[in-house]
Parts: sequence; structure tokens; C-alpha cells
Amino acid sequence: MMGTGGILYWSRVVVLAIVLLILFGVSGVMFPIGAGVEAESTASGSLFTFIACLLHAGILSHLIVRSSWHGWRLIAAIFVIYYGIMTFLSQIETVVFLEHLTDIVRAEDLPALFAQGAIVAGVFSLVAVLAHGKFKKQTTPSRPVSTLQLTYGEWIKRLGLIAVIYVVLYLGFGALVFRPLVGAAFSEYYGDLELPAWILLLQAARALVWVALALPIMRMFQGRAWEVNLAIALSYSILMGALLLIPTDIMPTAIRWGHFVEVSLSNFIFGWLVGAILQQPGKNAEIVR
Repeated sequence: MMGTGGILYWSRVVVLAIVLLILFGVSGVMFPIGAGVEAESTASGSLFTFIACLLHAGILSHLIVRSSWHGWRLIAAIFVIYYGIMTFLSQIETVVFLEHLTDIVRAEDLPALFAQGAIVAGVFSLVAVLAHGKFKKQTTPSRPVSTLQLTYGEWIKRLGLIAVIYVVLYLGFGALVFRPLVGAAFSEYYGDLELPAWILLLQAARALVWVALALPIMRMFQGRAWEVNLAIALSYSILMGALLLIPTDIMPTAIRWGHFVEVSLSNFIFGWLVGAILQQPGKNAEIVR
């Protein structure tokens, strides 16, 4: 199996990062949303955009190379993971809170946001799998892959626990990390925005989507339990958090960096816990490795 530490591997990661950079640019031209990199920060914006692309290419390459899957099945899995985290889970709150954020995001821009993500994730998934030689079935011996064997009751209990953990992390990091970091910029940017009571139900539902996106990683990733946990944690953290490195004219610098710290840390912790909780053997079954 191809390793993840050689010069050839990292050369491919860099090339894929450049491909991603191009895809972001092309998708932005195809579906403009009237907001891009800050004019006064073009140089730093380009640098941070490339860093974000490099981080995305790195974690997705790690998933591809360590996967027991291949071909269109692997391409579909990478697309679902990438699009689901980068676009769907990132923008679902924008849709929900649109009436409160009309001064920040225009309603007519929403289709473009989702279309951009689909183009980037779709093309990149195909190119990345081809670049890493994973389109055809591997002939070399593969390592064990985790197989979840849980009863319906165990699934319900674990999903309930995960939903509660996500809500606690969402509220806790928002109140104890994000708001102290951004200070007065919070009220200047969000105004008198108040979270509705049903926000907890929304976040519980988002937690289930997060779990759904972790399942293909758990089923295809070849490695020990802690390596699977790490793969999920890094995927959650990087694929959503790295985008906040990019300067845009719809989010002030203080708000953007505050969200970057909040999202990256909370998603990493949550991703690790999702893997750890789901990989615990059930009473009448166990994870076969």
C-alpha cells in the first residue's frame, strides 16, 4: 500500500492543493456571491487560501491513501465527506438564521454557495482518487478495517449521547471560547441576535449528520482504533475550520479568527469522541479488526 510519508505522496498533496485553489477560483467565477477575498488583503488572502487548500488536500489524501475502498465507491465517499462538512454542515445554519443575517448573506447567494461546494468537492474527489492511484483495486494486502456491530438499542443510546455532547460543546465553546476571544466585535457583527429555543434541536440534528459523515471514514479507513478517531477528528476540524483562515468581506477579521479557534478545537474534540463512542464494543457484539 502507498505510504503517507514519502516525497511522492507529499508532492501529490501539493499538486492537489493547487487543483483545489483553481477549483475554488473557477467555482467562484461560475457562481459569484458578491463577496470574496478582501481587496486590501489580496496577498495574505491568497496565502491563507492556499494554506486552507493544502490542509484540505492533506487530510483528504490521508483518507484516500489509508482507505480499503477504491474506484467510484471511494470517490463517492470522499465527495460526501468533503461536501457534507465543508458546505452542507457549514451553511445549514446560514439557511436557518438567514432572516437574522440578511445584512451579511443575501438569500439569493445561498444556491451559489451550495453549488460552489458541489463543484469543488465533486471534481476534487475524482482527481484526488486518480492522483493517489486508488481508482483500481489494490493488489497489496490491506490492514484491518473497523466494522461496527451494534444493536438498534445501542445505536439509539450512543446517538443520543453524541447529540448531547455536541450541544454541550456548541454552547460551551460559543460562550467560553468564541465570545471572549472576539470581545466587542461580537455585538458589532451579530447585533442583538438571540438564539431561539429550538436551536438545541437543530444542533442535535446536526450531530446526527456529523455521525453519518463519520461512518464512511470508520468503514473504509485502515488503522487502529486511535488512528480512526484521529482521522475523524482531523476531518471534522480541518474541513470546516480551515475555511475560516481565508479573509472575506462578509466576516471581520476578529470574528473570523474567533470562529476558527472555536470551530477547529470543538470539532476536533467532537470528532474524536464520535469515533471513541461508536468504536466501543457492544454488549452482544464487538468491533472486528
